[in-house]
Formats: sequence, C-alpha cells, structure tokens
Amino acid sequence: MSDKPKRPMSAYMLWLNSAREQIKADNPGLKVTEIAKKGGEIWRSMKDKSVWEEKAAQAKEQYTKDLESYNANGGGGEGGGKKAQKRGKKGKKAAAPAKTKKKKDESEEEEGGDEEEEESE
Repeated sequence: MSDKPKRPMSAYMLWLNSAREQIKADNPGLKVTEIAKKGGEIWRSMKDKSVWEEKAAQAKEQYTKDLESYNANGGGGEGGGKKAQKRGKKGKKAAAPAKTKKKKDESEEEEGGDEEEEESE
C-alpha cells in the first residue's frame, strides 16, 4: 500500500514551497500559520501563475501515469475497500459537531434566561 503514488501538489503548493524561505526572510518572526497566510495573500495578488500551473499540470500527468502503472500491477485491488471502511469510521466523528450545536443552542437559551431575569428586576 505504501507504494501507491502520492497525489501531485497544486500550483499554489509548488509555489509556496519555493517561496517559503523568501517569505520568512522578508517577514522574520512570523509563525508557520502566519507564513501560510502571507503566502496566500501573495499568491492571490500574483498576476502570472502560468509557470506554476504548468509545473502542476506536469506533476499531475506524471501522477496519472504512475497511478495507472500502480493499478495495472495489482496495487489497487482490495486495499481501496479497506480505506473506504476507515473513512467510514472517521465519518462517525462527524456526529460530534452536532453536539457543539446543541451546546450553542443551550448557551442561547441561557442568554435568553438572562434577559428574562433582567426584565424581572
């Protein structure tokens, strides 16, 4: 399973990997998350992204060839089904955010209760 080719990086990720050191140098002391935000701002303001889009297209073509070769050699097989099951397990975690909504609803009810208390005073 570990032989499966990795998905290709997007044009933005290819650019960010090459520009990260320069962004760090221009903005010393930035946290990793802030560097990523700064990179996003620079990327959005860039006019000509064709160089990076071309590199991403080449990477995607290579990935497609590698993936076809991997699948042709029996790499795909039953392993894909197992991964789908793992994803299904992760899906159960999706129910957790519903609980946070309940908490939010409860806090709104509490706020509503505060207003009633204020009115009675």
